[in-house]
This record gives sequence, structure tokens and C-alpha cells, in this order.
Amino acid sequence: MRKNKPYRLQNKIEPYIWIAPSIILMSIFIIIPIGYVFRMAFSEISKAGLIKGFAGIENFTKVLKSAKFGMVLKNTVVWTILVVVLSTVLGFILALLLNNKFKGRKIARAIVVFPWATTLVIQASVWKFIIDVDYGALNTLLKTLGIIQTNINWTPTPEAYFAWEIACGIFVTIPFVCFTVLSGLQSIDGSYYEAAIVDGASYWQKLFNITLPLVKPSLTVATVLNIIYVFNSFPIVWTMTKGDPASRTDTLVTYLYKLAFYNGKQGEAAAVSVIGFCILLVCASVYMVSTLKKGDE
Repeated sequence: MRKNKPYRLQNKIEPYIWIAPSIILMSIFIIIPIGYVFRMAFSEISKAGLIKGFAGIENFTKVLKSAKFGMVLKNTVVWTILVVVLSTVLGFILALLLNNKFKGRKIARAIVVFPWATTLVIQASVWKFIIDVDYGALNTLLKTLGIIQTNINWTPTPEAYFAWEIACGIFVTIPFVCFTVLSGLQSIDGSYYEAAIVDGASYWQKLFNITLPLVKPSLTVATVLNIIYVFNSFPIVWTMTKGDPASRTDTLVTYLYKLAFYNGKQGEAAAVSVIGFCILLVCASVYMVSTLKKGDE
């Protein structure tokens, strides 16, 4: 029995040794920076970025009293909800199509992954070029086809420009949802569908009673990650509009960037970051808890 004690001790310690590098890296690159941002949010910061002392909730008060913050928060909510919901629905439909056997399926899958594989800055630049009023590809195409005679301004208002940014966000997010769901679809045992066919189940019955319940874990992971990625997305908005005019197309991420690096208000920028972090944490937690509870039922 005494000889087994070192072996048992080794078995208990070994898992922690293996995960130690991950914990160290997470501490260095995630936990410590988050703690530093929280510290900045509650501190008085000079324009040089030096912490002068404790400021309490002064930075949060200034942010919440700002006339722009409410508009930016609304933009962020609209941006996140529309991009996540529409990309999830369209990505799920596309995954169902790509899960079928047809000629050229491998090529189709390769084409679908291109928007995801390309950097967001390039994607946003391409979309900005497409909708340009003077030399954009969309106006050129429509004039070539004889549909229009003169160039159309596709972005007459900030709201229209923001809608195009949302469209770009949906386009680049669809592949991620598609391939996450596709991995779940391919793990479903075909015998379930065979039994359903024998019982005379329709396509919609198979979809709602077999496919959706079994693919829900993959869909949950895709949705939670999407909420995080989209909420924190910076390149698309910054490349297409930089949040202009007058922050009408800003999201929280671009807004805090301007506060920190354009206006020198790093304390307020940190406060915005903390507010965004808390909103994201609550939303993601509520979604996961509610989804897991439904799954257990």
C-alpha cells in the first residue's frame, strides 16, 4: 500500500502540471490585463497614460452622462443582435445544404470558408469599395446590366452606412456558424433518420425533432462565441466609417478607442471597456444557462 502512495500522488498532481502552461499564459495575457483595465477605470489617468490615484466612479459618471454613450450603446446592441441572429439563421441553413451529397460539395465548402479565412480589414475594404458612389463595383455592375443610368448613393445617411456594416458583419460571420453546425450535423448517427423515415416522418419533423436537438450543443457554442466576437468587433466599423459622422455609426469598441487615443481620456475609455465587459458577461452567461436548462429538460 505504501508503494502505491507516490503513484496516487503523481496521478493527482499530473493533470495540474499539464494545464499549468495554459493557466500561466491566460494569467499573463488575459487575467492581468483585465485587472489592469479595471484598475484604470477606477483611477485618475493623465493624458500620458500615468495613473495618478483613485478616482472612484468618476470615470463611469462622465461616460454615462455623455450624450454620445446612449447612442453608441444602442448601436452596439443593434449591431450584435442583427449580426448574430441573421448569421446564425443563414449559417444554419447553409450548413444543412452543405451536409447533403452533391457534385462539387468540396468546392462549395472551400468557397464558403473564404470570407472567414480573409482578414476583416480586407473584407471591410472590399465592401467599402463595392458601395462607393463614384467608382463602386455595385454601381458599375448595375450600369453595365442597364438597370440604372446614373450612380446611386448607397450610403445617403449614417443609418444606411451602418446597415451596410451590419451586412458585411453577417457575411463574414456566416462561415463560422456554418462549419460549427456542419461538424455537429456530421456527428449525427444516420440510423435516427432511417427510423424516422420508417415511421413516416416529414422533413420538418426530422428537422425539429432530430436535427435541432442533436445539433444544439454546436449551435450554442457558435452563438456564444459569436456574441463575444461580434460585440468586440473593431475592424469592420473602423475600416468602413471610423464611427463617423459624429459617432453615429460607432460601437462601444470604436468609441472607447477614440476616447483613449484621439481624446486622451484613457480613464473613461477603460470605464467603457468595463461596462462592455459586464454587459457581455451577463448576456453570454444568461444565454448559456437558459440553453443548458432547456437541454436538461
